[in-house]
Amino acid sequence: MSVTIEKTEILGWLREENPARLKELWQRADEIRRSRVGDAVHLRGLVEISNFCSRQCAYCGLRVGNENLARYRMDLNEILEAAQQAVSFGYGTVVLQGGEDYGIATLWMAEIIRRIKGETPLAVTLSLGERPDKDLAAWRKAGADRYLLRFETSDPNLFEEIHPPLGRRKFDRLAILRRLRGLGFEVGSGIMVGIPGQTYASVANDIALFRELDLDMIGIGPFIPHPGTPLGNGLRFFPSVNGEQVPNTELMVYKAVALTRLVRPDANIPATSALATINKANGRELGLQRGANVFMPNLTPLKYRHLYQIYPNKACIAETGDACNGCLSLRIKGLGRHIGRGQGGRKDRDLFAPERGSVSRSIPQTQSGTMIPGGFELTRPLRVTVPISDERSRRSILNPFSSHA
Repeated sequence: MSVTIEKTEILGWLREENPARLKELWQRADEIRRSRVGDAVHLRGLVEISNFCSRQCAYCGLRVGNENLARYRMDLNEILEAAQQAVSFGYGTVVLQGGEDYGIATLWMAEIIRRIKGETPLAVTLSLGERPDKDLAAWRKAGADRYLLRFETSDPNLFEEIHPPLGRRKFDRLAILRRLRGLGFEVGSGIMVGIPGQTYASVANDIALFRELDLDMIGIGPFIPHPGTPLGNGLRFFPSVNGEQVPNTELMVYKAVALTRLVRPDANIPATSALATINKANGRELGLQRGANVFMPNLTPLKYRHLYQIYPNKACIAETGDACNGCLSLRIKGLGRHIGRGQGGRKDRDLFAPERGSVSRSIPQTQSGTMIPGGFELTRPLRVTVPISDERSRRSILNPFSSHA
């Protein structure tokens, strides 16, 4: 059976405040997560290899204009030690993250990738910002498996407001994501929720774009500005969006995560560290119960951890890798879930055939493709396959805003 997910329905869920209705959304997202990616929670060891950055993003504490931040760049041996720690904990992936640091030379990073791939069974994920095609190609050839680059918002005007271009060099993040796919990377992206000037319609467009890009990993976190930035110290303001401003709340992040699971049933979706920052007690657990299936424990050496100041008051900033690993293992088991083994990539799962008893939804195309506000065009219908367990759920899918759903 095919029905249409209208934009008004996605917007309705984003605006929904009724706890009983939202409970239905959480349950639906969790059912789809269980059906499509299982109960495994994959752990990706995060190593923040450099806090140098050449950009002036209006919210980020790593911005080049932050002269109060002591800068660091890990050396090869420190990075390899962190990778070996990931192996000792049984993780399947190491994530090498940094600011947009052009002190990270192409060949140096390629050597690190080759060493990790040659000496460990780990998948290597890179998150190093907007880099030229030659760098990306060299790192893929060296053995890197995945690349993460958040597009942050599908509204191009808002993106430019918060991400000024680097001199005359102006990269298109959506184009980079497509080139990464062409190079053979698994591709990850994501958004911040609650950016000043971000509307409900904009977030709905973001969720549609996740599907259009066919992303393998999608990270969603709240907008948390660093106090030493224009958006964090009150020196920069955005005009009113007539009551349409999306809040940067924990609840809004859960809605976006759950809806993302609906439109990208087989993607890897982390319960992010930013979510844990705004709810240190159980933010990540609630994320796992509302569509997420990945944790990213921090393996950055403690002497550097406090210097990676994208936003303030980060969770687990003083925990050792051992302590973090033990804590997360207990939290996962407490939910009745288990730790995933192996690299846990999307390509490892044969999840592309619709489930029995499922409902497929599609957004019909216009003659030239489906246009969404913000200037992006869907070149194929947005189709969502949703497992259906009973007739009541089927009615709810068909009409998620009916009183009897």
